[in-house]
This record gives sequence, C-alpha cells and structure tokens, in this order.
Amino acid sequence: MTTSPRMTATPLRQQVLVLYLATSALDSSVVGWSVYDGTGRTRPTTGDSDEPPYETGLAALLDGWRLFQAAQLIPPYPGGEYDVSFLKHEFFFDRLVETEAP
Repeated sequence: MTTSPRMTATPLRQQVLVLYLATSALDSSVVGWSVYDGTGRTRPTTGDSDEPPYETGLAALLDGWRLFQAAQLIPPYPGGEYDVSFLKHEFFFDRLVETEAP
C-alpha cells in the first residue's frame, strides 16, 4: 500500500502581516502594524510591541513575506488634507509556514 503525498506532506498555515506605511512607497517607514499567526504558535495582539516587526515594507519582502494587497491611492478631498482618520497606506503580506502534522 502506498501513501498519498497529501497524507505525508507537512501541513502549511498562513501568517498575515499588515503594515501601515508613512507613504504609498514600500520603502517608507512603518507607522503601524498587526500580525496574525495561523499556526497558533504565537498570539500577538495590537499594541504588544513598541517596535515594528520591520522598518519598511521592502524589508518584509526581503525577509520572504509576499505582498498580496497594496493600499488604494485615493487623493484627499480639497480641504481635507489635514483631517484625522484611518491610516491609508495599508499593505497586506503573507507567508506560508510549515507546522507539525496533527
């Protein structure tokens, strides 16, 4: 009897990294972030670190994270340039991590 490659393969789980950058350029500074770990190895929460996981979005790419969504560039309405609102330069990254078989 042979085993299926599916049964012997190491399960993969997704990790998601959300970086808010100072501008729309990937090499600009990180000003906010969130991390979600689908492996269950860590349970990060908002505000649990004073230091961002990366200095720039480009640094995350260089470390193996894959960019799968970039912020939509929407110009401010006239007169709204200084309104306080959401962080608009949001980038989503992911990576697949091997986990132990159940």
